[in-house]
Amino acid sequence: MEILNKTKRPLRIPLPGGKRLHLAPGKTGQISPKSADHPPLKMLIEQGEVELLGGGRTQGKGTSSESSLKGTGPSDGARRGVRYSGDR
Repeated sequence: MEILNKTKRPLRIPLPGGKRLHLAPGKTGQISPKSADHPPLKMLIEQGEVELLGGGRTQGKGTSSESSLKGTGPSDGARRGVRYSGDR
């Protein structure tokens, strides 16, 4: 689910669990559907400062470009091994 900042100032949008979403003017961010029912967020929506947009990320596998590229980079398995700390 997406949320849009309709103001001309940055907002700190309160989310459940004491979390906050920092959103620049005119930008969108991702929130969970559970977060949309949070009372402080509902108040911002009623005041017209933010707008909930439909959509968001899909839950299917293999349909997005992100999932098709996952695991193909050089770091896929390259960082496995012994981890050193301190002076050598």
